[in-house]
Amino acid sequence: MDRQQALPWVHTALILFLLSPGGAIEIPMDPSIQNELTQPPTITKQSVKDHIVDPRDNILIECEAKGNPAPSFHWTRNSRFFNIAKDPRVSMRRRSGTLVIDFRSGGRPEEYEGEYQCFARNKFGTALSNRIRLQVSKSPLWPKENLDPVVVQEGAPLTLQCNPPPGLPSPVIFWMSSSMEPITQDKRVSQGHNGDLYFSNVMLQDMQTDYSCNARFHFTHTIQQKNPFTLKVLTTRGVAERTPSFMYPQGTSSSKMVLRGMDLLLDCIASGVPTPDIAWYKKGGDLPSDKTKFENFNKALRITNVSEEDSGEYFCLASNKMGSIRHTISVRVKAAPYWLDEPKNLILAPGEDGRLVCRANGNPKPTVQWMVNGEPLQSAPPNPNREVAGDTIIFRDTQISSRAVYQCNTSNEHGYLLANAFVSVLDVPPRMLSPRNQLIRVILYNRTRLDCPFFGSPIPTLRWFKNGQGSNLDGGNYHVYENGSLEIKMIRKEDQGIYTCVATNILGKAENQVRLEVKDPTRIYRMPEDQVVKRGTTVQLECRVKHDPSLKLTVSWLKDDEPLYIGNRMKKEDDSLTIFGVAERDQGSYTCMASTELDQDLAKAYLTVLADQATPTNRFADLPKGRPDRPRDLELTDLAERSVRLTWIPGDDNNSPITDYVIQFEEDQFQPGVWHDHSKFPGSVNSAVLQLSPYVNYQFRVIAVNEVGSSHPSLPSERYRTSGAPPESNPSDVKGEGTRKNNMEITWTPMNATSAFGPNLRYIVKWRRRETRETWNNVTVWGSRYVVGQTPVYVPYEIRVQAENDFGKGPEPDTVIGYSGEDYPRAAPTEVKIRVLNSTAISLQWNRVYSDTVQGQLREYRAYYWRESSLLKNLWVSQKRQQASFPGDRPRGVVARLFPYSNYKLEMVVVNGRGDGPRSETKEFTTPEGVPSAPRRFRVRQPNLETINLEWDHPEHPNGILIGYTLKYVAFNGTKLGKPLVENFSPNQTKFSVQRADPVSRYRFSLSARTQVGSGEAATEETPAPPNEATPTAAYTNNQTDIATRGWFIGLMCAIALLVLILLIVCFIKRSRGGKYPVREKKDVPLGPEDPKEEDGSFDYSDEDNKPLQGSQTSLDGTIKQQESDDSLVDYGEGGEGQFNEDGSFIGQYTVKKDKEETEGNESSEATSPVNAIYSLA
Repeated sequence: MDRQQALPWVHTALILFLLSPGGAIEIPMDPSIQNELTQPPTITKQSVKDHIVDPRDNILIECEAKGNPAPSFHWTRNSRFFNIAKDPRVSMRRRSGTLVIDFRSGGRPEEYEGEYQCFARNKFGTALSNRIRLQVSKSPLWPKENLDPVVVQEGAPLTLQCNPPPGLPSPVIFWMSSSMEPITQDKRVSQGHNGDLYFSNVMLQDMQTDYSCNARFHFTHTIQQKNPFTLKVLTTRGVAERTPSFMYPQGTSSSKMVLRGMDLLLDCIASGVPTPDIAWYKKGGDLPSDKTKFENFNKALRITNVSEEDSGEYFCLASNKMGSIRHTISVRVKAAPYWLDEPKNLILAPGEDGRLVCRANGNPKPTVQWMVNGEPLQSAPPNPNREVAGDTIIFRDTQISSRAVYQCNTSNEHGYLLANAFVSVLDVPPRMLSPRNQLIRVILYNRTRLDCPFFGSPIPTLRWFKNGQGSNLDGGNYHVYENGSLEIKMIRKEDQGIYTCVATNILGKAENQVRLEVKDPTRIYRMPEDQVVKRGTTVQLECRVKHDPSLKLTVSWLKDDEPLYIGNRMKKEDDSLTIFGVAERDQGSYTCMASTELDQDLAKAYLTVLADQATPTNRFADLPKGRPDRPRDLELTDLAERSVRLTWIPGDDNNSPITDYVIQFEEDQFQPGVWHDHSKFPGSVNSAVLQLSPYVNYQFRVIAVNEVGSSHPSLPSERYRTSGAPPESNPSDVKGEGTRKNNMEITWTPMNATSAFGPNLRYIVKWRRRETRETWNNVTVWGSRYVVGQTPVYVPYEIRVQAENDFGKGPEPDTVIGYSGEDYPRAAPTEVKIRVLNSTAISLQWNRVYSDTVQGQLREYRAYYWRESSLLKNLWVSQKRQQASFPGDRPRGVVARLFPYSNYKLEMVVVNGRGDGPRSETKEFTTPEGVPSAPRRFRVRQPNLETINLEWDHPEHPNGILIGYTLKYVAFNGTKLGKPLVENFSPNQTKFSVQRADPVSRYRFSLSARTQVGSGEAATEETPAPPNEATPTAAYTNNQTDIATRGWFIGLMCAIALLVLILLIVCFIKRSRGGKYPVREKKDVPLGPEDPKEEDGSFDYSDEDNKPLQGSQTSLDGTIKQQESDDSLVDYGEGGEGQFNEDGSFIGQYTVKKDKEETEGNESSEATSPVNAIYSLA
């Protein structure tokens, strides 16, 4: 971390600075200097403008001043000289102008009321106090009056008026009963700021007491009590509910004026049943939250320290369950005068220039009046060295006789401001103000500033020297500021030493020394790392530090950017922090802070403790949102020389809060009709002070922005033109570069409208050859470029570009170094030597060219090379030229990425900004054999489950003579690997087959080509995944052409065909045995109509007999199980032993089932199932 030591004298307030055209001097606070210098009077203490006093005390009107010599005092009363000596009650304190009026011996204080002003005078001028208005406090008695009882209906509104007697200052009002008990106030009953007591609705309980208004007067500490009110409340069966109505203020709208800096107080009291609630709003914006207070149960709104942006329309909303009403209050903010630029004391040397500025603002705009030594400037003796220009007095070539005290009085209808500023002319030789031989310690590579506070008149010039010798330190790593401070931009070890500052003016010189020590920086070289740990474990955060041994090191820890308390579970060591038994509360960021008295370094890590976290849910539904409406009613106030206040009324935000306001401006001189962004302000404001540039005719507009987008721009404001001034800056990006070998083009970025500061903007361009001490050439240009012709080739020039307008020139410009144009280099590198490093790289070495032959800036040496042929016969090669660059002035380099086993040619050139120089002698070299590239189009095929076929093509780049191929392969099944196998092939072989050990494992192959140098890059492939590991589509794609040729598939198909054939034979036999036979006479019960039968009453055993009976259930082994409620042929047999005769008909009589249990153990007829028939054959 960059940090410097701050010694007491380094930042002392004693800097010399410039005011206006000439140098103005600030007197240091050193007592020895203060006592030596002559000084006109300055008022240091005075009473307030409105001075109210207690009539029981003596009157004190304060006025104190300083000066050298000490000033004398006198007073005026009501603009006439006040003779203190003639009034025995009035005296003036010693060495002060404070008046004391003593009434111990009698007298009436009211006789001394009036307007007083104090004058402090010495031989160099007269200073004035404010006009002090003296008033005596008054606390008049309450007029006697008889008050009749107040009769009111229950639920009706009521106002009890106070009307206190006028006092000075106004009394404090409060309500009590006649027995001095305070009246309880709430949102129904409360006191307004006008002192009246308001009942939103009267209740029966309100007549249990009386009501008396009391006035407390501040100075007399007395309380005046008004005769009490008594209430008589008329009751009814029920109080009717009513919508709200306003008691104060009345009506739907009103207006209020408030002065800037005061408190805005708005009342809104409403009646209604039930008691209404009050809410406050500002139209077009939010209430200023930082200075808004709600008082009197939300019935009063107070905005403290109001400013212009607080103007606008406010409204209060009174509502209950019956309805709501609102009252709009239009607030206008006016302003008594307030300072923009208060005149400051001006201390000059003889012959210097200066100015006093008195600039104030207010609403309405205040007027300015100048006085000198208490007299109007118009009636003062003429002074040829003084010029009045409105709110500014300009002094030129000041002399000792110019010393005086000037008063600026600015006023409007709301008040005035009075300021004193003296002009003093001094002759003082240089003096050093800091202790001698101070020690400054700084950190290596930091930026630091050595201050040398001094004083003198005329303002001395300051120069710095190191170790008592050498030239003045300025430029390069050093920079001297106008106040004399020396800045070292980057501290190095060699900057350590003794620095001497010397201040000189025409009256003499003074010097001081500072010793600078350079220290190594504090650095954390092993930083703590982010960690994720489980709750209850131990974690260690490392922090190892390197620092200057002469400095004391302190290592401390922060958690979440707050100091970490090291408890029992933590252990802090020099290089680490250990946390035992990590808990969830330990989660957060940890910062190691290593610091010395000069610097510090920080390193941060985040500790995450694993724990369950709830997922937040969004409980809020979005409302329809839109872009904001455009702002309106733009108004310009506080018109100043370099600033203006822009106020606007916001438009509706359309349910999305306004986040920003973008203020744009347009000027009608350089780019009329083009709008530019000026500034951006938060969405909570509606007024902003805009900083302006001189001589611009501004017009403003405002754009509101919310999360949805930007509003349409507001209508433009009125125009405001600022006065002109000399430019305060010069054009940027000044460059000098040659476009031809005999010229230099000077270019710069032109200044825009807001930096022109005046009409007829132009540029003074100066140039001269560097280090030749030639006189400056100069030309005035209105564009942004100038070409200097007939220049030598590539010569350095000093260039300056200064802005100028009709008001004057800009500041002295910085000097920029440019160069004239370059020509092509005249020489080529010589003695080019090539050394082959390996098959793809060579090393180059050459003799550098002489600098005078470069004819420009040497950018690089460049090698052009191309592949002439390959050492392999019949191999086509590209002879495209390639290049390798070697930036800077160097004698060697490396060319890489060559093709092995090839013939190359190479040439060298020198390159500058213009282009290439002549080529060197062509060199030839041959690269040795290398390893080949990977074999092309390596393919893996599986025609069946036993064989894997491999195919490949020769490498694209053999890079030598191929001697064969190496195949490495291994079987794997999941994470299990088989034994690696290796096969070597001849260079002409491009196919190979592998016999699989099993049909399940997969194989991974790696194939590489070989030369005499070794094996090259390998091509890798894997066999496809089996069907249960791959996706169905992939499995089908890989196997659809090969499965028909596999043995297991052929065997399976044959077995299925044989089974189908057997099944068909059995079915044919069963069908041929089917027939009809009479059974009706054998049955004991008739057949139902649903029984299937032929006309002759016999059953037909067709194919349907081979189906399971209705309600039967097929078992796992293919048999048919009976449900308990089912009937079968077995139920009608004898013991279930039914048989078939030769023609397949059933033998046995049907019998009625007597008992269900008789058949539970019988076998079912399996011959009816074709599956069982197949089993029986088996």
